[in-house]
Amino acid sequence: MDGMKPAMESTAEENPDEREESKGCLDCCIKCLGGVPYASLVATILCFSGVALFCGCGHVALTGTVTMLENHFSRITSDHATLIDVVQILQYIIYGIASFFFLYGIILLAEGFYTTSAVKEMHSEFKTTVCGRCISAMFVFLTYILGLAWLGIFGFSAVPVFLFYNMWTTCAAMKSPIANLTSVDNICVDVRQYGVIPWNADPGKACGQTLADICNTSEFYLSYHLYIVACAGAGATVIALLIYMMATTYNYAVLKFKSHDHSHTTKF
Repeated sequence: MDGMKPAMESTAEENPDEREESKGCLDCCIKCLGGVPYASLVATILCFSGVALFCGCGHVALTGTVTMLENHFSRITSDHATLIDVVQILQYIIYGIASFFFLYGIILLAEGFYTTSAVKEMHSEFKTTVCGRCISAMFVFLTYILGLAWLGIFGFSAVPVFLFYNMWTTCAAMKSPIANLTSVDNICVDVRQYGVIPWNADPGKACGQTLADICNTSEFYLSYHLYIVACAGAGATVIALLIYMMATTYNYAVLKFKSHDHSHTTKF
């Protein structure tokens, strides 16, 4: 029995050490999770998703729109040559937007981690420099500018949705009982009035059964729904940038004030 006592005492001594080590790991995990800028993280995920939807769906929808116009509304290439050039420019812009926002989202997320950790004094004593505050202010200003730009993009992306919706409702009206009382050939869609193609384009419009056949094509169906998804992606990006605006502005204000008062923290 006496020989068992040292072993029991040794076990009793090890248990507090193990509990202390376990508690230390738990505190470390809680401390690390406390330094995560959750608002910036959500905004980054939303921004990546929105930009991916806008760029991917918008690119394919533009290609389908050109194909539909070439096959049904403007059979002479010279009539819509300007439109093709504009579509190609827009597609190149889409490539640039996707690349830029992939990089910008990562930078903003990294800046959010830095600012949150610095303000909460997660890793060391609080230190800030004029250069650091200037960089934070630059991100605030740039995010505001990009937010305004994406509001314009969101409005612009709603235009093709409106045009395709008008065409879709016209095709749906042809199937109604009221349309059967009149000549279906009198129901037309003239894309020249939207300025997409010039007035001398041939045929420029579609009526009756020709219009119904266009509405049943895969180019029309796919492009219409892709434009809707692209518009939704632009809206998601606007929301993400609004979250970025709030996070970066709050972090900058607290970071600047923190240099004089250490009693404030941030969760962004």
